[in-house]
Amino acid sequence: MNLDRYRRLVRDTERRYINVNPIQRGGVLTPEAKKALIEFGDGYSVCDFCEGLLHEVEKPPIRQFHEDLAEFLGMDVVRVTAGARYSKEAVVGALCEEGDVMVVDALAHYTTFLAAERWGVGVREVPHTGHPEYRVRVEEYERVFDEVEDETGDPPALALLTHVDSEYGNLADAERFIKICRKRGVPCVLNCAYTMGRMDLSRLNPKPDFMIGSGHKGLAACAPCGVLAMRDEWADEVLRGSSIEGDVSGRSWPHKEVELLGCTVMGAPIVTMMASFPHVVERVKRWEDEVRKTRRLVEELERIEGVRQLGERPKRHDLVKLETPGFHRIAREHPRKGYFLYEELKERGIMGIQPGQTKAIKLSVYGLSEEQVDRVIEAFHGIAEEHGLEVS
Repeated sequence: MNLDRYRRLVRDTERRYINVNPIQRGGVLTPEAKKALIEFGDGYSVCDFCEGLLHEVEKPPIRQFHEDLAEFLGMDVVRVTAGARYSKEAVVGALCEEGDVMVVDALAHYTTFLAAERWGVGVREVPHTGHPEYRVRVEEYERVFDEVEDETGDPPALALLTHVDSEYGNLADAERFIKICRKRGVPCVLNCAYTMGRMDLSRLNPKPDFMIGSGHKGLAACAPCGVLAMRDEWADEVLRGSSIEGDVSGRSWPHKEVELLGCTVMGAPIVTMMASFPHVVERVKRWEDEVRKTRRLVEELERIEGVRQLGERPKRHDLVKLETPGFHRIAREHPRKGYFLYEELKERGIMGIQPGQTKAIKLSVYGLSEEQVDRVIEAFHGIAEEHGLEVS
């Protein structure tokens, strides 16, 4: 056993490189969060003054943060969870029974399906438009609701829409989805893993029954942490207290919330989310600047022979997926095959493109400066020209 390998763990991605990995851009810590991370790095660090419930801790101000986060999102009640996937699991577990059906969009994250499988719930998908835009047809939710009711005799127990999907970065029509669900009496979940902390969600009208987010994906927090926000009417059901009692000890925990297994994030992740919160509140006001920057990126990269943006046009989100047949053609003849693009970008100071992929790539320049975006564009143009691809 070589223990020396664990003694000097370092990560230089953000120091030495421009990181364009879409899953990481919204989770880059603020300077304040980095300080808080060191201060609260010990395991149960936020439990120093706990009286039994994480969301009621006053020092650090976790109770107040829950209230402020709910206000920021325009929702009534908030809980911090161990990640967006656990927020989904909590809602499915509380509202669905084995054999029920939930309706989701065809671009839903795989954890949506696992949450359903975890509780024995069937899943029906609402289709998208296919290549090249892959838009989710939100109006089709009503048709799928009808099909489920015709087949099972009951309406769906739950419906979920991915606000922005993780594959193409399409922004779905959340308000239309919510109105359809409200009209049909189906509880609705809006998965905001890629929009919470980027966009101002407080203006949604009407509000979804549940809003789910990711702290480490969009709220400048370290992993793992997520958000479960809801309207008041669901709090008693989803946040029900425990009723079990030990048959020998007689112990019970009525104040512990069953779907969350009591407490969730007991240390550094929640504190980094709190420390970054003032920055996040301000940065959502600059969302249009991020969209403009993303559109410039797409325009410049599409100057490369064969490159085409997938997903809706014009872009309304920072996550970009590109078809890159020219790079793929080069990879077939290159000694390093699909790894050539990753390695040549790295040589130019760019990280985050998945190693081995050249047929299509995903990237994001969210939070980067204009100068950094220029460096990303120049790196792609330079690689293309060096390998004989035309840059118009």
